[in-house]
Amino acid sequence: MALQRKTGLGKGLGALLQNEDVQMPQRAEANDAGAKEGSGGAAGSINFIKIEQIAVNPFQPRTDFDEQALRELADSIETQGLIQPITVRQRSKNEYQLISGERRLRASKLAGIEEIPAYVRTANDQQMLEMALIENIQRENLNAIEVALSFQRMIEECNLKQEQLGERVSKNRSTVTNYLRLLKLPPAIQAGIRDGEISMGHARALINVGEVDKQLFVFQEIVDKGLSVRMTEILVRNIQQQSKPAKAPVGKQLDFQYQKIEDDLASRFSTRVRVNLKNSKGKGAIEIPFDSEDDLSRILELLDW
Repeated sequence: MALQRKTGLGKGLGALLQNEDVQMPQRAEANDAGAKEGSGGAAGSINFIKIEQIAVNPFQPRTDFDEQALRELADSIETQGLIQPITVRQRSKNEYQLISGERRLRASKLAGIEEIPAYVRTANDQQMLEMALIENIQRENLNAIEVALSFQRMIEECNLKQEQLGERVSKNRSTVTNYLRLLKLPPAIQAGIRDGEISMGHARALINVGEVDKQLFVFQEIVDKGLSVRMTEILVRNIQQQSKPAKAPVGKQLDFQYQKIEDDLASRFSTRVRVNLKNSKGKGAIEIPFDSEDDLSRILELLDW
């Protein structure tokens, strides 16, 4: 028999379950009444559970939640009710732990809802971690660093190999490896990825730069100049090819003034620029190397050619 409810949940769930043959969500207390001590809603069922009885998921891979988006979701829940149930596991008679749906849970709290519909599942800690990760990757668009950290946790805490992890999250091994390699980048760059200053494409290019100081230099160029992924790849390639700049002849080392000109031009053209002095009177030449016709076109564009 369908449970008739008139609560602050709104009409969302009820509107979807008009068919009298469909079992409406039951109160957790109702299920508890006929269960053994320590059990609650039947695994696989949908129950209305008091929010105060739901503990957050300690394995939640997402750390940042957009407050404005939460407020908008809360407004929607106030009007329409929570349409999509969260998923929990039962720890004791009146105690549950969230598996997935933390945004929905947080927004329901903001909306002042006292109880919400939830799927009750049986899951151990490893399954909790895996389900939380997969649910977030598929629905919450984790940033690349959060994904990488979650992958690392699954490998370390669930004793998975990269191939096994790939199977769990439906990604090939090379994709998993690329995410994990992000964690080898300097903290400042990881923060830039997390905060959306650079994309995953930029990060993949930076991984190919060996030295930390050069990685930080390229990162700053991306942020300051708004370099595209393609321009970043060209800059990285030029740095790699010219990692050992030619030494100036003895007695003709560049003084500070000329070195600064080199650095400023290198920054402008996103490639190493050489100032070659020919004699003590200051005669010389400026050399701007290019890697391809496209690279030459890019440089000529900057020169307003």
